[in-house]
Amino acid sequence: MKQKHLYIGAIVTLLAMGCASCSDDFFETSSKTSQNSQTAFSNVQTAEMALIGCYNGWQRTLGDEGIGMYLTSEIASDECFAGGGVGDSRNYSIIDRFNMAEAAGFYDLWQTDWKNYYKAIFRCNSLIQNEANIDWGGDEVAHGRIIGEARGLRGLLYFDLVRLFGDVPLLTEPTSDNLPRTDVKDVYSVIFDDLKFAAANVPGSVYNGKTYSTTDGRMSKYAAEALLARAYLFYTGYYGEEHPNCTKQEAIDAVNDVVNNGGFQLVDNFEDLWMPACTEEAGTDPYAWKSTYAGKYYDGSGWTAGAAAEGKNEFVLNLKCNTTQDYNGSTGGNTFQVFLGSRNSFVAPYATGWGICVPNPRFVEKFDNPRMKHSVVDYAAIGFESQSDFSKCINDTYEYTGYGIKKYAPLCFSDGTREAAAFQLGEKHMNITYYIDYTIVRYADVLLMQSELTGDAAGLNAVQKRAGKAETAYSEDALRTERAQELAFEGIRYWDLLRYGKGGSYAAATIAEMQAGVSVRNGGLSYTETFDQNNLTSKAGLMQIPNTEITLSGNVLTQNVGW
Repeated sequence: MKQKHLYIGAIVTLLAMGCASCSDDFFETSSKTSQNSQTAFSNVQTAEMALIGCYNGWQRTLGDEGIGMYLTSEIASDECFAGGGVGDSRNYSIIDRFNMAEAAGFYDLWQTDWKNYYKAIFRCNSLIQNEANIDWGGDEVAHGRIIGEARGLRGLLYFDLVRLFGDVPLLTEPTSDNLPRTDVKDVYSVIFDDLKFAAANVPGSVYNGKTYSTTDGRMSKYAAEALLARAYLFYTGYYGEEHPNCTKQEAIDAVNDVVNNGGFQLVDNFEDLWMPACTEEAGTDPYAWKSTYAGKYYDGSGWTAGAAAEGKNEFVLNLKCNTTQDYNGSTGGNTFQVFLGSRNSFVAPYATGWGICVPNPRFVEKFDNPRMKHSVVDYAAIGFESQSDFSKCINDTYEYTGYGIKKYAPLCFSDGTREAAAFQLGEKHMNITYYIDYTIVRYADVLLMQSELTGDAAGLNAVQKRAGKAETAYSEDALRTERAQELAFEGIRYWDLLRYGKGGSYAAATIAEMQAGVSVRNGGLSYTETFDQNNLTSKAGLMQIPNTEITLSGNVLTQNVGW
């Protein structure tokens, strides 16, 4: 028996669950101790294992060595500059300014990401395509849930790809063919179908806002519905039309179901959503944490699910992270966290890092509000810039602004010891041993989408109330301002800017207004930022198809316009 494998440029991958391809040998036997193509999809138990492989594939889009959605989203937005080291290549500045001249020759910026996304899609496709071969044992609930989760994940993976690249090859089953790019409308048909299927088949009773401590991170009915609304809003805004496979009423019904039946609530204190904003040293033990963090964290003696496990949960969908990552192929960590730390110098509880994604002071000051202090680190205010060794940071930093991202900042203790090293977690390595979950959707976003879709201010006012703001009538401006403040530095802003104006014109104008003329320091020397709107609009805000993929496809793949 021969098995087809997926080839997209450099991708040649086998099933991650240990499934081995078969041969045409005369004597063919089935392993009794490991899974292969005959046993990997045999019953509910093996299907569950295959589903875990799908989740692992999704996690690798964050934990592997690509740029990833978070860094791309932040650097491309008006929230951040690229940053980095003075002696580093300016490859991230290509994203910041949509200009290859910043670092000529970097034609494969998203090569790792491209491969990781299609590997994850391959895993989902393999499970979905083997649905009929699985003996479900009459358990139709498990049947619907497992296939629903796999299809929900596939929908999310394709949604990321189309936002990044526009038209992409569409694979709904394993194939060895070199496929051209598929019209984005057809890709969105699959996205909407997959998310609808997940919403209809994953029982709301098994994963919801009340089951956080045991089921967090799963593609739930409510996560699929929230993503359906997000995909609807992005498609209609960016492409200027409604997709035939998802109506506005369907998007409204989806968010209403999350609000009315999902069991989610806003946590009382905004800062509790972000471990760096609500954690400090405590007691006489130099490595003891005191935290009100709503998510998962290690307190020095063991793991806790945080305040969200106590009945008030705002996390609708998290991409789960752990300390299990190593340099032998295992992933699982939140690898973008180290990018956000300041270079060479620390000020507890914020550890050193690579100085990437530097907050734009004009954005911070425009949307200054009580939430912003929990979103960014003001280095001057906490004494960082008055330290004797601050020169080690400023002289090695490109685009220093005096701010750092707080929501996902790497953490350390007062002597500079990193959290992982102090607690003997995982590899204890500064590059990979970070475990703060990456939040894909939280309930505040759902409430804001509900108001945007319905024109009813109830969701908007609920979010504003927690922030200490007075209720207001619904308006587009009020909604957009609230999204900018509430969801700052969460990988949301750039996609909002793109969908606020067809083809990227709104995004280009907004980023130019926010970025051009801002004063930063490169290696301690003053520098004034620039931004050419045409660099973004000529590319419609889309990213660069990896050139290696185009070459390996025999030019069946084509490059995005402008790149």
